[in-house]
Amino acid sequence: MTAPFDIAPLLAPGTPAPAGKFNGFPKYNFVGGHNDAKHVPVQALIDAATAVLTREGPSLATYGLNSGPLGYKPLREFLSTKLKSHAGIECTADEILITSGSLQGLDLINTLLLAKGDTILIEQETYGGMLSRLAKFGVNIVGIPLDDDGMRMDALRAKLEELKKKGVTPKYIYTIPTVQNPTGSIMPEARRKELLALAREYKTMIFEDECYSDLIWSGERPKSLYAMANGEGVIFVGSFSKSIAPALRVGYIVAKWEILARILGLKQDAGSGALEQMILAEFCTKHFADHVPKLSKALSHKLQVLREALAEQFGTAAEFGDPPGGIYLWIKLPDVVDVPKLFTAAAAAGVALNPGPEWSTDKAYAKSRLRLCFANPEPETIRKGVEVLAEVCRREFGVPLRSANIHKR
Repeated sequence: MTAPFDIAPLLAPGTPAPAGKFNGFPKYNFVGGHNDAKHVPVQALIDAATAVLTREGPSLATYGLNSGPLGYKPLREFLSTKLKSHAGIECTADEILITSGSLQGLDLINTLLLAKGDTILIEQETYGGMLSRLAKFGVNIVGIPLDDDGMRMDALRAKLEELKKKGVTPKYIYTIPTVQNPTGSIMPEARRKELLALAREYKTMIFEDECYSDLIWSGERPKSLYAMANGEGVIFVGSFSKSIAPALRVGYIVAKWEILARILGLKQDAGSGALEQMILAEFCTKHFADHVPKLSKALSHKLQVLREALAEQFGTAAEFGDPPGGIYLWIKLPDVVDVPKLFTAAAAAGVALNPGPEWSTDKAYAKSRLRLCFANPEPETIRKGVEVLAEVCRREFGVPLRSANIHKR
């Protein structure tokens, strides 16, 4: 019998470990950016697909749908209008690039700007996907502590000044100011002004990620950093993954044309998925404004179910806030709890969670922290999943103590 071909000697240096086979989602799934299945507007998307394909189907014969490399123009025109009303951004359709999810946007911007040895500033707790991408570039990642209003400006100024004395100018400051991931905070307008002033003073670009900003319970938010800066020195990334459906894989970059022209030189993929763009443009023009508040109401309810379940099952052993939007809750457990170890034990019991160290530049600080996504499970599944998680945590680490669980019924 012929031996199987061994590809291992051919692998490029730094190739990640092989992925495991997908065996279905866990019973209690609190990971990733999944959304509420009941609020995917399926019938409206079907209607949008039928209408737009009937009207414009022949344009699928060309790359770019006769709209050019920036993406389907009706979708970019919708975004231009939506971003003005939602985030205060004044931009034309030609200052928007459609990407295959916001992750492609992150990759394109990092490829454009970063070289090995560069320094970037980032919120201490932040998007794990960004941290893993930055690690591949071999850059110096400097975490800036957060408080309830987002990135702390005193800590940012101190770090910028320290780096200046060393002759180092960071390539950019990466921030998620509107519904921060994982904490859920919204940076107030006054602090945004401080951030922009510091960026100008220290001649540093800002990379603004707004993937969750549509999902704010009140519907009210400060202007985006991009809007406040009139687009000067700021690159903006957004997504439809959280407002419509993650599987569509449609994101976008907003930047001045001089920057987009450079990014287009890197986006050698013949354009992002055409059908997704066409359907979204047709759907969003008619239904986006009505759809998002309904989704936000459902997500806000699920957040409160999760908070109540944690209070009931963990008592005072779990510390957490009450985020004003988004799909995540950031939780602090007692220091004795090693969340990466809890992750493994919980997985064996059917509970999937995101360990805090994967979402932080300070692994020791985040060792007893975790992120739970509450958007996809149904309320009763949330309650049962938290109950199972509490039992696993009690078995492995002795907490929460049943006697300390003041909310137990």
